[in-house]
Amino acid sequence: MRSRIQMSNLIGLSAPQIGVPFQIFVVHFPHPSKFFSKEEIAKKEMEYIENQVWINPKLTVTDHTCITFSEACASFKGYSAEVPRFKRVLLTGVNENGEKKTLDAKGWTSRIIQHEMDHLNGIMFSDRMIPSSLCCTGWHSINKFQGLVELRYDN
Repeated sequence: MRSRIQMSNLIGLSAPQIGVPFQIFVVHFPHPSKFFSKEEIAKKEMEYIENQVWINPKLTVTDHTCITFSEACASFKGYSAEVPRFKRVLLTGVNENGEKKTLDAKGWTSRIIQHEMDHLNGIMFSDRMIPSSLCCTGWHSINKFQGLVELRYDN
C-alpha cells in the first residue's frame, strides 16, 4: 500500500479500496508548498504528512467545529464536492511493526484522516458531501488534452 499510494500520486488509500477486507490505511501528503499557494495552505491548515501506515485505527473527535472544503477520491475519479469535516481529531492505532501510535490531527490532516476512516466503515465522500456542490473535475483534463483522456478506476 505504501508504494501504491506514491505510484498513483494519492494522499490516502484504504485497504477496502483495493479489495482487502482489513482495517488499514496509508496516508501521505507531500510538501504542500509544491502544489498550493501560501494563502490556501494557511486557510486549509495544510502540513506535510510523512508516508504512514495505520492498522486498526480508532478516531476520536476533539473539536466538533465543522469545516467545509472540496474533496475528491481515487474511488470516484473525475469528481469533487464540498464535504464538512471535523476540525480536529485524535487517531490511535498501530504501525506495520505492531507499535502503538497516536496522531493529534487538525485542519487538512484531520480531513484526510476522516476521509480514510470513512472508507474503513464503507462510507464514501459522496455520502457526506453537500449534494449541490458535486462537480465533474474531469472536464479540465478532457479540455486540456482535447478529449484524449481516459479516466481509469483500476490504478
